[in-house]
Amino acid sequence: MKVYTKRGDDGTTGLLYGGRVDKDDLRTSAYGTVDETVSALGLARAELIDTEWHDRVLQVQRELFVVGAQLATHVDHWEKLSEGVSLATPAMIDEMEERIDGLLVRFPLPQEFVVPGGSRAGAALDLARTICRRAERYVVAMRRADLLPEESPLQYLNRLSDYLFVLARAVEGGTFTRTREE
Repeated sequence: MKVYTKRGDDGTTGLLYGGRVDKDDLRTSAYGTVDETVSALGLARAELIDTEWHDRVLQVQRELFVVGAQLATHVDHWEKLSEGVSLATPAMIDEMEERIDGLLVRFPLPQEFVVPGGSRAGAALDLARTICRRAERYVVAMRRADLLPEESPLQYLNRLSDYLFVLARAVEGGTFTRTREE
């Protein structure tokens, strides 16, 4: 099986469930940036040695596949999407808020600005957070262009960037990552 199709040589790409758009379409920028977030989280996960943090990051990566699938589908085909599989839900947002609140109980936020880089995993989580914020900006642009009739992807990304900030602080607050010396 070949990995290249040559269909994108004209500067277009296919959407989930059909249709083609320019590679610089807002949808493509949004779900492509979600994919970048997934990759940055993979870098963070590779640095984590504690199972709890590793599993939390993997869960978010899987949830981002859901958000990405929804963003990669033309709204005319959203009825084909499945909740929690390819369609972001309010329950995902509620769960994210619970995760944030739970971490804040265990790891209160510092009272000063945080300079990323306390650990490799923490720095990768902060990188993922900033990429997630960029994805969020593209999704806002999609909404303005009437390409996003439902708010769950935007709300999820907004909560996720907060979660990644809190998670980075939690990871850096413990001994749950590989050190620079290892």
